[in-house]
Amino acid sequence: MVELNYTVWIQMANFLLLILILNFFLYKPVLKIFEKRNKKIEESKDEVRSLDETIDRKLAQYEEKIRQARAEAAVQRNVIKEEGTEQSKEIIGKVRDEISKKMEGFKATMQKEADEARGALRDQARTIAGDISEKVLGRGVQ
Repeated sequence: MVELNYTVWIQMANFLLLILILNFFLYKPVLKIFEKRNKKIEESKDEVRSLDETIDRKLAQYEEKIRQARAEAAVQRNVIKEEGTEQSKEIIGKVRDEISKKMEGFKATMQKEADEARGALRDQARTIAGDISEKVLGRGVQ
């Protein structure tokens, strides 16, 4: 059977003293460490949130700049394309004019050569006709 005597009171006092000593040297320091750790974790979470917001904002700015650059590039590409088209039309027009002038010169030269050839052929035809007439008639023809 369990006896209740003065040793129970000593053990209770010993137990309470142990709780106070452990509370002072163990529980409070450990709880402070846990609080500091939790505080640092919360600060880190806040910093991560802040960095996430900064990253999202900078990413949005980057995407906006990319979109603007693409739009500007498209505009410049269209301007260059239009300039190229205008220059090609101008060059084609000049070439057509040059070809027309050369064709007119060629036609004039051909016409001149054809007229000279006709004149030479007429002279030769008269000479040949005169020779044939002389041979057929057997006398000179003027």
